Amino acid sequence: MQEEGLGFRFYARLAGIGIVVAIVGLIVMLIFSRALYAWGFFGMFLLLAVVLLVIGWVIDRREARYEVE
Repeated sequence: MQEEGLGFRFYARLAGIGIVVAIVGLIVMLIFSRALYAWGFFGMFLLLAVVLLVIGWVIDRREARYEVE
């Protein structure tokens, strides 16, 4: 018996996801490097902390909504 393998669609999706992740990573790095240049080291970490706090707040609100129902 011969196995078919994963096929072209799997590898095309994998390559597409990799390209999207690389582009998003580039955009994030550009934003934080600009923050580092404009506000200095402390300002960049302050921006990072604010972004992570907002993400955590959104995730916490989403989980709290599912616990009530």
